[in-house]
Amino acid sequence: MGASPLMSLGLKAMTANYAALTTTGHNIANANVAGYSRQTAEFATSKGQFTGAGFFGKGVDVANISRAHNVFLTREAAGAASLSSMDAARLGQLRNLEGVFKTGEQGLGFATNEFLNSMADLAARPGDAAVRTVVLGRASELATRFAAASIALDDVQAGVTAGMRMAVSEINGLAKGIADVNQKISALRGLGRPPNDLLDERDRLISRLGELVKVSRVEAADGTTAVFVGGGQTLVLGSQAGRMALLQDPTDPTRSAVGMADGSLQRPLDGASLGGGALAGLLAFQNDDLVDGRNLVGQMAAAVGLAVNAEQERGLSLNGGTPAPALFKLGPAQALPNATNQRDAGGRPLASISLSLVDAAALRASDYELRVHAGSPGGYLLTRLSDGRQTPVGDGDVVDGMRIDIGNPAPADTDRFLLQPVGRVASGMQSLLNDPRDLAAAAPLVGSAAPGNNGTAAVSSLTFGSGALPAPDATARFTFTNDSGDYAWELLDVNSNAIASGTGTWRAGQPVPEPPLDINGFSFTLTGVPRSGDVIEIAPTPAGALASNNGNALNLLALRDAALVDGRTLGEAYGIALSDIGVRVQGARSAADISAAVSAQAERSRSGEVGVNLDEEAAKLMQYQQSYQAAAKVLQIGQSLFDTLLRTSGG
Repeated sequence: MGASPLMSLGLKAMTANYAALTTTGHNIANANVAGYSRQTAEFATSKGQFTGAGFFGKGVDVANISRAHNVFLTREAAGAASLSSMDAARLGQLRNLEGVFKTGEQGLGFATNEFLNSMADLAARPGDAAVRTVVLGRASELATRFAAASIALDDVQAGVTAGMRMAVSEINGLAKGIADVNQKISALRGLGRPPNDLLDERDRLISRLGELVKVSRVEAADGTTAVFVGGGQTLVLGSQAGRMALLQDPTDPTRSAVGMADGSLQRPLDGASLGGGALAGLLAFQNDDLVDGRNLVGQMAAAVGLAVNAEQERGLSLNGGTPAPALFKLGPAQALPNATNQRDAGGRPLASISLSLVDAAALRASDYELRVHAGSPGGYLLTRLSDGRQTPVGDGDVVDGMRIDIGNPAPADTDRFLLQPVGRVASGMQSLLNDPRDLAAAAPLVGSAAPGNNGTAAVSSLTFGSGALPAPDATARFTFTNDSGDYAWELLDVNSNAIASGTGTWRAGQPVPEPPLDINGFSFTLTGVPRSGDVIEIAPTPAGALASNNGNALNLLALRDAALVDGRTLGEAYGIALSDIGVRVQGARSAADISAAVSAQAERSRSGEVGVNLDEEAAKLMQYQQSYQAAAKVLQIGQSLFDTLLRTSGG
């Protein structure tokens, strides 16, 4: 019997070292499993047995299988991964957006220049049918490019929506998985030891969830972990999982938003509150970069389309000299009611706003918010969303090239509208003319100097306003009364009766008549110097001169170098747009690289402390193997002693 304690010691030692070997083997097997935390068999000395000679040891027990875990490093790694995922998602979409703004011959800038350059040939040969056909071909190509860019932007939006839908679906699946693991952990808590592998599984699920949306977590007393998103919205609580939903943006139905679903109730979340994750990156791109990209394209389409249409409609076609029709069809300027606005029984908004574009050069690449504001003189406050500039407005006011008309009934105090003056202008843009004769190369008026003039003055350029002239068939005659540039003018009807008259003074390089005077919707400049008695006459273009008159073609050609977009030419504006998108891509790439490096470093720090080191585990294998063999030797000796005792007592 004296060998029994020795055998017990050996058996306990073998059991303990076998447990250590098993744990080490488990570590080695999971060394390449993402998120696995190293486990360690912890030993404790068994309680000794008291005898008259003192306490005799009773060996070793396996006290616990502990899990290496650092709460701070785990949360730091999860937070860094969330930001990295957000930056990577935005960068991926910006690269798609960059594909819309093509360079070289495939770009919008090239097509615009080709179209406007074709006006030079039209001005040189205004009656040439082949030249006119080429101009219409360039116009069709330009409209097709803008419409294709709008379709490409819609495709990018569709990709964003699909990505958000997939992210929300995965988030809901992960939330359900976390809730299930919470339930298992809570059920096993009564055993007195933590379920290490389940804890790792929960951390992996939360880490993956953080890559989609930034989360905060709170540990509960029952071992479960509560997960919150969007500034405190509960996603997981104990064994209950919440559900996120993909919603329609309340300001613009073509965009997507996210919210929390509670039965049939859906609560929208502010995109800025998401903080990180791929979902936040997609929302940031959709609500900022994509909106700006769409407005840059729309601003150019509006500038070229409206300016060309205005000049086209001022001129005369070859079809009987009638005023020419518009050349381009443009998409609408929109005023979108917010989903929360007051509605009638059929669900239609009670109030409405209408927009019309009146000044192409004043348009801005921005959306606007319009709401009732009692402190504004006109009763409304307009906020330009690109820079936050606020302008008090009223019914019929014109701001940034757009006219705002308030419908009846007027908006309620809580109503809001998203104004998109240029965002959809490129959508469905097309050339309207099929007959080359409809091109308005001829000006409605022609200027000439009387044959008997003594000076060298001649009409160098003639411009005219939009719409019908106040007296369409009238002739304006300017007679210089001295050599200093003073003149008398009179407006004569078709019967040479004076309609109006007045005086003025010519100054070199300045238009005649001087603004704001408007004699008959035109102005002209002179080359040379007029002398006393010289006469300049502005008269309707004769029908026989329509094929040779290039006055309006010259005005169309002048649009190539006109400041139509934020004080820049169309070519310069497209170059600025390319630079803007390029800077965004470069900035996003730098942010993604930095956040990826930070995330990788945070993960290395976490795994360096809690991960598996194969060299260390191999050393432990040898250590526990030797301990196991030594314990087996103790057991062998104990058995030998026991056998000796049996032989002695039996001898």
